[in-house]
Parts: sequence; C-alpha cells; structure tokens
Amino acid sequence: MCRRHSRAEEEGDPHAKYLKEITATCTKHAEQVLKTLEAGKAPVVLGGDHSVAAGTVAGVAEFYRRQNQKIGLIWIDAHADINTPDSSPSGNVHGMPLAAIMGLVPELANIFNFSPKVNPENCVLVGVRDIDATEKENIRKAGIEVFTMRDIDERGMRTIIEEALRMAGRGTAGYHVSLDMDWVDPEDAPGVGTPVRGGATYREAHLAMEIIADHGRMTSFEIVEVNPVIDEHNRTADLAVELTLSAFGKKIL
Repeated sequence: MCRRHSRAEEEGDPHAKYLKEITATCTKHAEQVLKTLEAGKAPVVLGGDHSVAAGTVAGVAEFYRRQNQKIGLIWIDAHADINTPDSSPSGNVHGMPLAAIMGLVPELANIFNFSPKVNPENCVLVGVRDIDATEKENIRKAGIEVFTMRDIDERGMRTIIEEALRMAGRGTAGYHVSLDMDWVDPEDAPGVGTPVRGGATYREAHLAMEIIADHGRMTSFEIVEVNPVIDEHNRTADLAVELTLSAFGKKIL
C-alpha cells in the first residue's frame, strides 16, 4: 500500500521549508557555475526566487578560492535576505540566502565545505527598504556593509554604487552581482513576488548597472524574481533583460 505524504512532511522543518531539497539543488547549481568559470565564461544566472544565490556564490567563490583569491558580493535587493531558521517569520528559504553565504545557515552554508563564501567587509547590500526586525541583528552580527534606499535618496545612485564597488573590490578578484528585481519600484517592475514601494526608478536601475559595467570587475551576474504570472505585459521580464545587457556593457551611445 502506497503511503501519501502530507504537505507538512514534504516541507520538512517549518522554520526552513524544503531546505534539504534547496541545498541539493544549490549544490548542483554551484557545480555548474564552477564549470562555467573554468571554461573561461562569465556565468549569467536567471533565478526564480533568491535562494538560488546560495549556489551561485558558492560556485564563484570556489573557483577563485582554488586560485587563492577572494570575491566580493554586491547584493541589490529590497530585502536583506539574511534571516535564519531561528529568526524567519515565514520559514521560506528565499529569505535566507545571504545568511547562508555569510555562514549563518549551516546546512546551506557548507557547499564545497567552506564558509563564509564572502568576507563581511566585501559584502554590500544596496537598496534595502524592507527588513525584518530580527534581520537587523543578523546584519550587525554578520558585519556586512549596507546602503538603504534612504542613502540612495540622500546621496544619489552614482555615489552609492561607486562606494559599494570599492568595498566589494577591496582585496578581491572581483565581485558577483546578485540583483533581485523587487529592488526596482513596482511602478516599473510589477511582476515580482514581494513588491515594495519606494524602489529604484527605471533610469536609476540602468545607471547602477552601467556603472558596474564601466568598472569591469564583475565576475558573474544573477537576476531573480521575475514572475510571469503576475507580470504586466512582460514589463518586468523586458526590464530584467535590459538591465542584464547594461551590466555587461550595453550603452546608449
């Protein structure tokens, strides 16, 4: 007689749903990213939710670790994604990938058997504006650099991105850029799972990518959270493609 599993059994730990499956998937993904870099190509990762980043960064960091080098990380997102199973209000792992990269989620942190994947002084959060109360303590605990949307409002996109790139680039071979489309304001990117008002404008987003391209030290690129089911006339997907092209050097003139 075949026993059917309940939804709760499939999810596993309610504080870290599907963590076993996500870790297995991210491990395979990390190996593919590593092979891409070994072939002399720059990985471009198109993710569903941001949990894929745990695998992406593991693969990039491992490639450079084998050359006795470190990488930086530019995490561009409305959210900090630095919850742990102990602090997460939802138990969704897509709110934990940065914590895993920093070594705060052991099961997901040990791909290729080293942690953290990026040193805190080379990890920079850009554009956050929706942070859980418990995440604030995790940010302080991790010691990473943070620029909120207020920083961008007060000081301008160019200044913030230039500073973020300097921080991520200090003593590193370059930096991985992980871009969540919910960083962009919902007016321009409606097709995301967790939209938050007050994000980057269309032109601010392009400017950030163009500055990254100008510096020429991006090792790899990742863009996540395009949901075609809730997108409007493919606007978010089209913008995601445009921003990717800008990050790789496409210019107006």
